[in-house]
Amino acid sequence: MLQVKNAHVYTPKDQGIQDVWIAGGKIEAVGKNLPMIDGISYIDATDKILTPGLIDRHVHITGGGGEGGFCTQAPAVTASRLIRGGLTTVVGLLGTDGITRSVEALVAKAKALKEQGISAYCMTGAYGYPSPTITDSVQKDIVFIEEIIGCKLALSDHRSSHVTLEELMRLASDVRVAGMLSKKAGILTLHLGDEKQGLQSVMDILDQTDIPIKTFQPTHVNRNPFLLQQAIGFAKRGGTIDITCDSGEGVYQALMKIKEDGVCIDRVTLSSDGQGSWSKYDAQGNLLQIGVSDVDTIYKQIVYLVKQKNWSMEDALVLGCRNVAKVLELYPQKGVIQKDSDADLLLWDKDLNLDMVIAQGHILMKDGKLLTKEIF
Repeated sequence: MLQVKNAHVYTPKDQGIQDVWIAGGKIEAVGKNLPMIDGISYIDATDKILTPGLIDRHVHITGGGGEGGFCTQAPAVTASRLIRGGLTTVVGLLGTDGITRSVEALVAKAKALKEQGISAYCMTGAYGYPSPTITDSVQKDIVFIEEIIGCKLALSDHRSSHVTLEELMRLASDVRVAGMLSKKAGILTLHLGDEKQGLQSVMDILDQTDIPIKTFQPTHVNRNPFLLQQAIGFAKRGGTIDITCDSGEGVYQALMKIKEDGVCIDRVTLSSDGQGSWSKYDAQGNLLQIGVSDVDTIYKQIVYLVKQKNWSMEDALVLGCRNVAKVLELYPQKGVIQKDSDADLLLWDKDLNLDMVIAQGHILMKDGKLLTKEIF
């Protein structure tokens, strides 16, 4: 058991100064002036902030890239980098390369991260269609493989398979039913590129079928103004849109556009695209530049919104914890501080530096120093 005393608690709602009891990897109690229990370790969190751990729904945990040849493949993520970024839960997925990268390796990496204390899930599929899988069936992957909660696909991108409307409709239906059968989120994470059709095929399916809008989870919607406007329309219909943390000011401008157009912030999530590659091409499709995204960008974005743009901690936090947990159908197990939720917690100092990371009741970082190390 662990006691956290005198923390300024955001659940992510601002609850003022509270104490938190942790037992068996869960939140046991939250309240003012909870009694001290002799013999139980406690953390004096005076003048510090306690929040839920961050959830990143889009991490290339086995590495992304490869678009400039084998030497441009990005390495796999390490648990220590995730911890330093305040991430206690991640969802791993494949990118452009579903050939030399595999869903098998993805699931194995998720299991490795779980052994290191991080809650890890993943998506079957990749950019291309038909989707790469473990069982030769998207539905069977979701139903029978514990870590897999949905499928990944690329749309409106020169690297995608340019699926037909019927193929997209069938895949969404398969993912939806598999989620129902396995009591999982059953979501289709849609990488969106810069091609002019954007989200139109998804809108057409919503007009023609009864597939729930929550099945479709578009990401990278802030990559261009036209796509962002389409995404705003999608959110107004009840969907959730995911913004990639590419730069502090760029994300802020996208968020302000979303709010100005009347979309509730509860319809928005942030993700890092961590360990995935970003790339630039010329008009002929030749690769000009390639790099790797970091996994600490959600944390950095929250700090930027609060310190540079005067957002409340509560409004910034929900983008990286509660909203994401609801999309993944992990709420209230994840994304919140309340009784019976997982004890995934971050302790911040007054300058919003990360002081401590607790995952499922275990302290992984203390005083800014990692307590868990890589095996190799």
